[in-house]
Amino acid sequence: MSRRSLPILAARLLAGAALSGCGGQSDAVSLPERCLQSGDAAPEFARQIGCMADFQALASVPLDANLPGARSVKVVQDHGDADALYFQNSALYPIHYEFVSTHLSGDPLPVVPQLAEFNATEYYSPERRFSLGAVTWYEEPQVWALELSPYDSASAEMIAALWRGVAADSYFGGSLYFHPTSESIAVEAERLPADVPVITTDQIYAEIDYQPLSLGAGMGRLRFLTAEQLADEYVSYQDILVLDEAPNDISVVQGLVTEEFQTPLSHVNVLSLNRKTPNMGLRGATGNAELRALEGKLIELTVDAAAWRVREVTEEEAAAYWEAHRPEPVTLPPLDLDVTELVDIEDVTPEPAAGESLREAIKTAVLAFGGKAAQYSILARTEGVPVAKAFAVPVFYYDQFMRDNGFYDRIDALLADPAFATDAALRDAELAALRADMVVAPLDGAFQATLKAKLAADYPGQKMRFRTSTNSEDLDGFPCAGCYESHTGDPADWSDVLDAIRETYATIWLFRTFEERSYYGIDHRSVGMALLVHPNFADEEANGVAVTANPFDPSGLDPAFYVNVQAGGDVEVVAPPAGVTSDQFLYFFSQPNQPRSYITHSSLIDAGETVLSVKQAYQLGVALDAIHRRFSPAYGPGAGNHGWYAMDVEFKFDDVADPSQPPALYVKQARPYPGRGD
Repeated sequence: MSRRSLPILAARLLAGAALSGCGGQSDAVSLPERCLQSGDAAPEFARQIGCMADFQALASVPLDANLPGARSVKVVQDHGDADALYFQNSALYPIHYEFVSTHLSGDPLPVVPQLAEFNATEYYSPERRFSLGAVTWYEEPQVWALELSPYDSASAEMIAALWRGVAADSYFGGSLYFHPTSESIAVEAERLPADVPVITTDQIYAEIDYQPLSLGAGMGRLRFLTAEQLADEYVSYQDILVLDEAPNDISVVQGLVTEEFQTPLSHVNVLSLNRKTPNMGLRGATGNAELRALEGKLIELTVDAAAWRVREVTEEEAAAYWEAHRPEPVTLPPLDLDVTELVDIEDVTPEPAAGESLREAIKTAVLAFGGKAAQYSILARTEGVPVAKAFAVPVFYYDQFMRDNGFYDRIDALLADPAFATDAALRDAELAALRADMVVAPLDGAFQATLKAKLAADYPGQKMRFRTSTNSEDLDGFPCAGCYESHTGDPADWSDVLDAIRETYATIWLFRTFEERSYYGIDHRSVGMALLVHPNFADEEANGVAVTANPFDPSGLDPAFYVNVQAGGDVEVVAPPAGVTSDQFLYFFSQPNQPRSYITHSSLIDAGETVLSVKQAYQLGVALDAIHRRFSPAYGPGAGNHGWYAMDVEFKFDDVADPSQPPALYVKQARPYPGRGD
C-alpha cells in the first residue's frame, strides 16, 4: 500500500491559520466546493476548478518536480481579453505556448507570435499580453501554491492580479499561497500586498516526509541498521536496508531507505542510480510502523516520483527476481602497460584523430591513464573550464608495484580459496591485511627518482594530491562512484609522498569496492590504477558537485544546472554529517538574468546568505555549460544518445593559484551522470 505523510498542515490551512513565518491566509472569496467537470474525457481547459476531481482531470507532474508528491495545472491570464483566466490541460499541453497558440490566437483575439518571440515577451516584458503560471498541489504538506517560472520577471502587481484571479475561480482559493520559485521572484514577492500570502520552498520542504531519489523497484530482506553499524555489519545484494542516515558508501543492496534526507549527488545515490536499485529518504523511517512490521521479511520496495510502496513477497518471487536482475558481467578495458612516462595532463587524451570519435579517444587514454585522468585531460583543454595544473602517473607503476611485491600472487591465492568466496568476514579481514601490507611495501627506486624530479621541476614547494584514476571508475556503464580513495603527500617529507601513493593504490582492495566488482562479475586482476596528480586544495571556500542538466526534468523542456555546494572544505556535499544541509539549487543559466531556484540552504552559514555569490555562480555556470557541450560528442546527442544526457561535475573554490586573490573556481572532475531512473 502507499504511504505519504499525514496532512500535517491541513488543520491549520482549513482553519485559515498561517504557516509559521508565512503571510496570513487571505480573505479571498473562492468557489464553493462543487465539481464542475462531467464525463470521462478530460477537457482541454477549464475556466474554473470546483473540486479535486476537476483539478486532477487537468493536472500533470510538474516539468520541474524537485519537490516530491506534486501535481500541477498551468494557468493563463489573458490581459488582452479582460483578464480571462484559463486552467489548461497540462498533460495535453505541457507548456503554455502550446495551449495559447491553439486556443487564444486570432479570430477575434490577437495572433500569438512564434515561440521565440512569445518567450521573449511573455516571461520578461512589462507589456506582456499573458500572465503565465501554475497551480501546484503539494500532497504531503497539503499546500496549494501559485508559482511562476523561475525566470519570469512579472511585477508584484502582475503576480497579485494572477493570484486573485486563480483564487476567485477555484474552490481552494481561501487556502492558496504564492510560492516564489527563484531568488529574483522572492525579492519581488516582498512587494506583494497583504492579501497575498507567501510560502517559501524551505517551508514546503520542511513539511515533506518523502524524498524519491533513485526510482524503481527491488526485492530483498528488510533490515534496520544505523550508518555507523555498517562498519561492522555485512550486507548482501539480497538485502533492503533502512538506515538512520546516508553512509559514505555501501555494498550492493536491493534498496535503501534513509531517515535523513540525502542529496541527489551523494555517493550512495549515484551508486543506486548506477545499480538501478531504489533509493529514498523517509523522515521517521526507523520508527515507521509499516516498515517495522516487515522487518526481517522478504519484501518488494517500489520508489515512484510521488509515492513509495512495500509488500511482502515469497522466497520463490525473490529468488526469481535476483536471478533476472543480476547484471551482465562487465569486462574492463585491458591495461596498456607500455606507457612509462609521467605525462602532463593536457597530453593524456589527445584530440581525436581523423575518423576517430572523442569517446574512442577517451577509451584509448583510459587503458594507460584511467578514466579520471582521461576526462580531466579534456577539461584541461576546454575554454572556460579552470582546472589545476596536473600530470598523470600511468598504470604501469601500479602494476610494477603489485608484481614486485608479490601481491598479485597473493590475490590469486585468495580468489582460489572457497572460504574467501563464501565468508564475508574472512574476505574483509584478508583484504584489510592485504592493504596493511601494501601501505608499507617498497616502491621502485627508478620510479621514485623520476617522480621526485618531476615534482621539483614543475611543482616546487607544493603539497600534492594523488588521485585515483582506474579503468573501473568514472566510465559510462560502470562509473563506480566513490569506489576508491585519494591521498595527499608533501614532497618536503618524501616518505609522506610514498605513503600517499601506497595508500591510494591500496584502496583498490577496499571491501566495499571488492564487493561491487564481484557483483558485476569483474575480474579483479583486470583492475589497474593510474594517478592524477595536482597541487592539494588547502584552503577551500566552497566545495560542490553539479549536474549539467536538470535531473528533475527528463523532458528537457525546463533546462537548468543542478548545483549542490557547501561552505568550506571540511564537510563534503556528497557525504554530509547528520543534520547538516547544503545549498541545493537549480541554475537557469540559459535564461535572462540567470535565476537560481533554491531547494535547500546550507546550515553552516547565516540565514539569508548563500554559499556562492552571483559572480561565483556565473563562473560555475560558464564552466558547466562548456563541459556539457564539450563531452556531448562522447556521451550525449553527438554520440547518438538522444535520451537524457548530463555530466556529473565536482568543483572547488580555492586560492591555490594566488592566495592574494579571491578564491577561484577549479573543476576537479567530470563523468557521465546516469539519471534518476524512469
